[in-house]
Formats: sequence, structure tokens, C-alpha cells
Amino acid sequence: MQIGLFGYGKMGHTIETIAQEHGHTIAWRISRENRHTLTPELLRQADVAIEFTRPDAAYENVMTCLEAGVPVVCGTTGWLEQLADAEAWCSQHKGALLWASNFSVGVNLFFALNRHLAQLMDARPEYRPDITEIHHIHKLDAPSGTARTLAQDILALLQRLDNWRLFPTPPGPTDLPITAIREGEVPGTHTVRWSSPVDEIVLEHRAHARTGFAAGAVLAAEWLVGKTGVYRMEDVLGI
Repeated sequence: MQIGLFGYGKMGHTIETIAQEHGHTIAWRISRENRHTLTPELLRQADVAIEFTRPDAAYENVMTCLEAGVPVVCGTTGWLEQLADAEAWCSQHKGALLWASNFSVGVNLFFALNRHLAQLMDARPEYRPDITEIHHIHKLDAPSGTARTLAQDILALLQRLDNWRLFPTPPGPTDLPITAIREGEVPGTHTVRWSSPVDEIVLEHRAHARTGFAAGAVLAAEWLVGKTGVYRMEDVLGI
């Protein structure tokens, strides 16, 4: 395939390496420095675009691809307020958009485990959940998109909670607490803890490198080509 890259930082470079290992070609690379060179004609040189940029740029990048008829895989988090608009446009105009808060295969299996445990815990009011996420100091949004996904899945299945609260805001009795920590160059650690007066159950995923995220994004791009509609990573993995 011909793959276009929106964002050419560390993640973009890793995606490029993995895409080339899969036999794909990079059609173009767009960053803040050269975005002025972007045209619909350039966009259409790609069979699919992969977007990992900044929250304030993601919506425009995604819509630019959709309007040019180019399928787009997006991994930028922190812009969920606009994602619904992009997905509605995509569905109406028969485009192709796949957004995920995390493209790691392991994290998406972790999401499935989190949903299953939350479903079991709906009948166990003695257990109270909380989430902790740790990322590198360069990450712009907090909590992470992955932590938000974990929280939203718990809230959808647990009737006794109705919102999440980011520390240090004190959580109320129906709030799910989230703690976001920024330190060093941590690729990403997410912990879901269920605590009762007598014990606790912990689910945790630790990323060792960006490679898992990048490999999942390339897998999603390969899967999306030739399709129309709005998708998530669970569609790619069949979970």
C-alpha cells in the first residue's frame, strides 16, 4: 500500500519503519513544518492515511482526509468533543475512519478484560474501582485516551457510578477516580484496581516501547483499505 503520515515525530518514524517492514511505501509525510504543501492531489497519492499529531490539529487533519476520499486511521487523543462530528460526516458521505485511543493489540485485549470484570463487579457493590495511568513527560492530554476508554467502559457497565474524576479533584460517591502521572520516558502503564475492605483485584498493562502502538496502527490501516464506515480497533481484532 501507499501510506500517508500525518505527524512525523517519534511515533511517525516508528510507524514508517514498521510499514516498510510490511512492504508498504510512504506516500507523504506531513508535519507542522510542511503542512502548507498539503493538497487534495497529494493526499490521494495514499491508499490510507495514519494520523498521530496533536489534539488541536486532529479534527482538521481527519476531515481533510475524509473530504479528499482518503481512508484515515487516527490515534490522536484529547479531541473527543469533535470526533462525533467527524464520524457523522464520514457516515453520511461514505468515507472510512478508524479511531482508537490505543492501537496496541495487548491494550485492546486489556480493554476486553476490563469490560468483562466490570460486568461481574456490577453485582459486587463492596468493590470500588480506580484507575492510574503513567506516561512520559511529553504527553499533552490527561487523563490519557486509554484511561478514558477504560473509565467509559466501566461507567457503561457499573450502575452505581456515573462519572470519572481526575485527581486531585476529590471524587464523590458516584465518581470513578483517575490518577494521571507524568514521568521520564514511560511509554504507557495503565492500572485498574478494584478494592474492597478485605482484598483487591488489579488489572495492569505495561507498554515496553512504542512499537506495539505503531504495529497496531499499521494493522488497522491494512484492514481499513477498501471499506467504508466508522470503526474501532475491536473491529480489526474481532473482539
